[in-house]
Amino acid sequence: MLDRLKGRRFLVIGRVGMDLTPMPPGTRTREATEMMVSMGGSSANIAAGLVKLGGTASLVTCVSDDAVGWYCEDQLDAYDIERVHVRRVKGEARTSLALVEARVAEHQSVIYRNNAADFRMNLEDVEAVDYTRFDAVITTGTVFAAEPSRAAAFRAVELARAAGLPVIFDVDYRPYSWPSPQVASEVLSRAGALADVIVGNDEEFGFMAGGIEKGFAHARALAESSDLVVYKMGPEGAVTFAGGEELRTGIYPVDALKPTGAGDSFMAGLISGLAEARPLREAVLRGSACASIVVARPGCAPAMPDPAELQAFLDTHPGPTQG
Repeated sequence: MLDRLKGRRFLVIGRVGMDLTPMPPGTRTREATEMMVSMGGSSANIAAGLVKLGGTASLVTCVSDDAVGWYCEDQLDAYDIERVHVRRVKGEARTSLALVEARVAEHQSVIYRNNAADFRMNLEDVEAVDYTRFDAVITTGTVFAAEPSRAAAFRAVELARAAGLPVIFDVDYRPYSWPSPQVASEVLSRAGALADVIVGNDEEFGFMAGGIEKGFAHARALAESSDLVVYKMGPEGAVTFAGGEELRTGIYPVDALKPTGAGDSFMAGLISGLAEARPLREAVLRGSACASIVVARPGCAPAMPDPAELQAFLDTHPGPTQG
């Protein structure tokens, strides 16, 4: 089914938001006198990364009908991400706003998601999509955290599978978005069971399995019914399960400016590599390289590399480490 990725037309489901980063890099929020403003939100970041690497992306979500929502719409246009399925919602719903420090030591990310607009995505939003226009659907775990977004996301997965599209799932567990850990574990496990590609870190798979020590076995078990499962382990690299094999890969060490954005960039690099029919190891390592590039730059969406930047990094970096 992953052969479908070669068309490189991606439908991405999930949030877009506004990020504020204290400037210059290294500044604490409490000391800030100026901010860098940029597009954020995991799904929008993934979409931006895919487009920068030569694909096309359409986002399905909701934004608030206010200055922050309008900013996000304009940013989607600036990144050439289609927003025909981005709906404005009125009332007191609000688009996510994040204060994200460009520093590693004592890093602070403060995210405002009270009455989040993206959770207003409903069945009509996903049923209005012509899935035959796309080659794969990418969704993140946060879209399953609340209703009506949860039911809509499961419906989108159903429609994608009916259209023969591979479903790519980034676990993306954010505790603050969920009513309880128990609900999150149950729902994320259900979503993972429906996906063809699953990407998560050791903590996320451990959470789904009911304990960090059970995460690796859970990822391996999910691979029995999926085409590809990537179990990320931070500085220790990743283990990719595919076709009954286990592939271990390392990382590209860099002087990180911040810890955020790595997962979104990894996903964009991995999927772009697979879409280009690159060998699995190479595709995973391209994802790792993209992650390293992004953590060394301020912002998330604006930090995503284009093909020339990615190739220059790969040509000059002595890595990767041994997985």
